[in-house]
Amino acid sequence: MKLAVIVIDMLKDFVGGKLGFERAKTIFPNIRRLLDFAHKRGIAVIYVCDAHSHEDPELKLWGEHAMAGSEGAQVVPELKPTKKDSVLEKRAYDIFFNTELDEMLRGIGVKRLLLTGVVTEICVQNSAAGAFLRGYEVTVAKDCVASPDESAHRASLEYMKRIYGARITTSKEFIKSGGG
Repeated sequence: MKLAVIVIDMLKDFVGGKLGFERAKTIFPNIRRLLDFAHKRGIAVIYVCDAHSHEDPELKLWGEHAMAGSEGAQVVPELKPTKKDSVLEKRAYDIFFNTELDEMLRGIGVKRLLLTGVVTEICVQNSAAGAFLRGYEVTVAKDCVASPDESAHRASLEYMKRIYGARITTSKEFIKSGGG
């Protein structure tokens, strides 16, 4: 089954900005390793990134962050997309909600997703739900997702495994398996 690597919200505002947290930086090398693997193998890489407008409901909870067109909504330089990668904007936790992602994935025959990014228990978990409900096989590289709350991170990984049948792996295990 064809695979795509999804990079969720690896943005300046989530790393060193308004909602930044130190653990987000620790996953850079692991995501980079997966991106290099994907690029060498011709696996689709899709960045799905917050690009909020002032009407978005989540701003009531989190305040302004990753506003469309702002510096904080830019992907961190360490994980900058290549010209072959796709970049989609989102305005909610779930990468599928009001985006063209499902249509794009189906158009290129993708049936499996490898999720990476931040925040594990918010955008990653909601995106796993969106993927599962649309029939995708979900894998989460646990060393490529992060949260400011380690216990919430661990609980979310277990939840995605139990509720969505997500395969939980590491970047090294994933690469060693050849992406299988």
